[in-house]
Amino acid sequence: MKVAILTANTQVYKEQEEDKGGKVIRKIVEEAGQHVIFAKALPVDKKVLSTVMQRMADGNMADIILTTGGAGCAVGDVTPEATTEILDRPIPGIPEAIRMHLMHLTKRSMLNRGVAGFRGNTLIVNLPGKAGAVKESLEYILPEIVHAAELGQKEN
Repeated sequence: MKVAILTANTQVYKEQEEDKGGKVIRKIVEEAGQHVIFAKALPVDKKVLSTVMQRMADGNMADIILTTGGAGCAVGDVTPEATTEILDRPIPGIPEAIRMHLMHLTKRSMLNRGVAGFRGNTLIVNLPGKAGAVKESLEYILPEIVHAAELGQKEN
C-alpha cells in the first residue's frame, strides 16, 4: 500500500513544533511493510486540507491517506469537515472503533471528531492529534484499514 501522511497543525507547518504524530504514523506504517510516499505538515485550513486530500486521491497517488491533528473540539479544528467534504463513501465504523478503543486510556477520546471513508479508491482516515493516541489507535486499526484499502482497489 502507498500511504500518505498529512499532519494538520499550523505550528508544525510553521516549523514551530515537532511533528510527533506524523513521525509515529511513519514508524508504524513502515514497520508494517507499507510504503510512505508522502508526508507533510499543513496548516489547519479547511480548503488547504480538502484540496490536498482531493488531489492525492483523484491522482491515485496514495491508497491510504492518514491525517493527524485538527479533529478535536477547538474552534479552528476543521480536519473532519475538510475530509467529509470530499468523501464519496464514508466508513463511520473506523472512527467509532478508534474512539471506543481509546476510551480505556482517556475519556477525552469521545471529543475526537475524526471521520473516515473513500474518495475514489483512496481510503482517508483521520487519526487523533496526540502522538500517544495516534500510536494506540493506528496499531489497533492498521490491519483493518489495509484490508479496506485493498477491497477499495477491486472492481465488483
